[in-house]
Amino acid sequence: MFVISKLFWMLAQPLSLAFFAILAAALAQFCRLRRVGLALSLAAGMILFVVLFTTAGSYALQGLEARFPRPQKDPDTLSCMIVLGGAFETEVTTSRGGIDLNQAADRFVEALRLAMAYPQAKILVSGGDGSLSGAYEGDAAASLRFFSAFGIPASRLIAERDSRTTFENAAFSRNVLEANGLSDCLLITSAFHMPRSVGLFRRAGIAVMPWPVDYRTSGKLDLTLDFTQPTLNAQQTSTAVREWIGLAAYYMTGRIDTLYPAP
Repeated sequence: MFVISKLFWMLAQPLSLAFFAILAAALAQFCRLRRVGLALSLAAGMILFVVLFTTAGSYALQGLEARFPRPQKDPDTLSCMIVLGGAFETEVTTSRGGIDLNQAADRFVEALRLAMAYPQAKILVSGGDGSLSGAYEGDAAASLRFFSAFGIPASRLIAERDSRTTFENAAFSRNVLEANGLSDCLLITSAFHMPRSVGLFRRAGIAVMPWPVDYRTSGKLDLTLDFTQPTLNAQQTSTAVREWIGLAAYYMTGRIDTLYPAP
């Protein structure tokens, strides 16, 4: 299932769809199927226009981010937090060491802030090597260097190193939490990723308090044209499409109870 999902996403992401539509259009033209070729060319052009020159991706991402509002204040007490991986450039950290972070760095920045504010809280980092090659160290391993660099003792850290997907994050974390006698943890992940994550943790029977971070939109976007930042628009669209595909796939396979989990 893991390999299939990786291969499917290589083909299903918006820019890949546009490329394959253009390729199919060229083949249709070669086979003298001019109408088919024209239709495929128009489809490719439409995909590229929407992806590159509209706020469709950011608008869809904004809806995901708003699904689980962040609490207005820190909890009175905190015994544990679960931080989902995906914030380290593991290909880089595996070869170079260090603690290189990517766009989802807020997951660990916020976990560090809370760790300093609640010195008794345990920190479970869930994230192994999610690559097809299986050659990288994973976020749980890299996070040990990150937290120790800021003086967080290793005795507070619990590394779940085997998960490769969000489904495995939830499934494997349940065993780790039970083994350590922990419950009612904060769940820290990117805001757009929270609906799918909460759905999976609920399905696994793990009670968590959603703590969304890493917002990618202002929350005030309208659906409109945007010719100023095509690269960012493409990235936002890809992230939103991937998340919605994940929600649909997990719902259809019975891994979450509702298509769009809510508070």
